[in-house]
Amino acid sequence: MSKTNPTIAVVDDDASVCRAISRLLRSLGMNANTFTSGREFLEQIETMPSFHPDCVVLDVQMPGMNGLEVQELLVRGDKPLPVIFITAHDEIGVCERALQAGAVAFLRKPFNDELLIKTLDEAIKRGAGG
Repeated sequence: MSKTNPTIAVVDDDASVCRAISRLLRSLGMNANTFTSGREFLEQIETMPSFHPDCVVLDVQMPGMNGLEVQELLVRGDKPLPVIFITAHDEIGVCERALQAGAVAFLRKPFNDELLIKTLDEAIKRGAGG
């Protein structure tokens, strides 16, 4: 990894996915903040200006605000964040839309740890301007 102790936000309405990714990230020496909705994640950013994760692992399908809507709001912000999408659903056009809006990657569940680690490394480099 290119940064010491990067902070990764994991946004997924499935608590078991949040726990699994969080455990993996912590085993790699990363900080993990988990959120079970896009709104909860965005509220954290809005109410805590010091909260600026190095990357966001974002589920596409969530109740309320979906991942693409969250990404749209992040892109409009003054500090856009690198986004890695994860999804169990393979909807036509969603991957293309996410990547065109600047997502680093679009991973289909289940994905292996090595792929996520490699993708996180790329996202953190991209977020650091590298």
